[in-house]
Amino acid sequence: MITIYLKQYNKIIRNADPALFDDLGYDDILWIDMLQPTIKEQKAVENFMEFSLQTRQQVEEIESTSKYSETENTIVSNSNFFVPTGESFVVEPVSFTLSNEGVLVSVRQAEFRTFREAEKRLQMNYRSYSTGYHIFISLLEVRIDYDADLVELVSKQVSTLSKDINSEEAIDKKVIHRINGLQESTMLLRENIFDRQRVLSGVLRSERFPNDIYPRLQLMIKDVNSLINHADFSFQRLDYIQDAALGLINIEQNEIVKIFSVASVIFMPATLIASIYGMNFRFMPELDWTWTLPNGFELPLGYLFAIGLMLLCSGLTIWFFRYKKWL
Repeated sequence: MITIYLKQYNKIIRNADPALFDDLGYDDILWIDMLQPTIKEQKAVENFMEFSLQTRQQVEEIESTSKYSETENTIVSNSNFFVPTGESFVVEPVSFTLSNEGVLVSVRQAEFRTFREAEKRLQMNYRSYSTGYHIFISLLEVRIDYDADLVELVSKQVSTLSKDINSEEAIDKKVIHRINGLQESTMLLRENIFDRQRVLSGVLRSERFPNDIYPRLQLMIKDVNSLINHADFSFQRLDYIQDAALGLINIEQNEIVKIFSVASVIFMPATLIASIYGMNFRFMPELDWTWTLPNGFELPLGYLFAIGLMLLCSGLTIWFFRYKKWL
């Protein structure tokens, strides 16, 4: 789909027919936005603008020259945008091409709030967007604002996670998965904010943009630097939370191992006594220990003696552990 923004009265033509370019000139067009363009639409724009658009492979490259470059006739910039997917988001690249005549051509494969917001600004105050350069900078401004919202959202999620860990008595796998998910989101944010920083640095070094844009660029770079610092803080905090969670898990596991160790030590003397009296030696005087009751019944004292000795040794072991404060 092609959307054309004309200079006259800020008119917008959606689902533009490629044949429309035959009746238009550079002075008529402000911005050509291409959403999932067909090969026919792409060829029509290339023939009209007299330059080649970026391929998908070129847009996804990570070299500095692929993020921002200038040729004799065009300025090419590629930047990554976020697409929300439930609790997370995926990254979609967008290609921008600016001609010397001030016409902006954007190529994207997904719908973004950034473009809808930029379109609203263009309709509300079209006099402030006299060239495609101004629209391009406005798109970056809106994108940085949304990046700030995402950084703030991740920061709130990190704070909530920290409170949950402090309030929970046991840490399970879900907490670790939450930490890993937030770490992945924070890394994606940092990478894309760095991407924005490289684009702004290239624009700031350029001499082709109108002079009224450069003061706005200074503010945008300051905002980007503050977002990078904020994202770094969130990432460091997640590292701390992860260490704390793993520490709590280790403590919980140590407590379980401690219980089994204490139980085995408590029953060890009783097991030793039972093993001794379980030996099939012929001479064991305790077997003959008896106590004759008044009614003539003989009570075997050896059995009771062994049981009492087991209980006494186990009780002394428990007392010793408590005395040493191991329990």
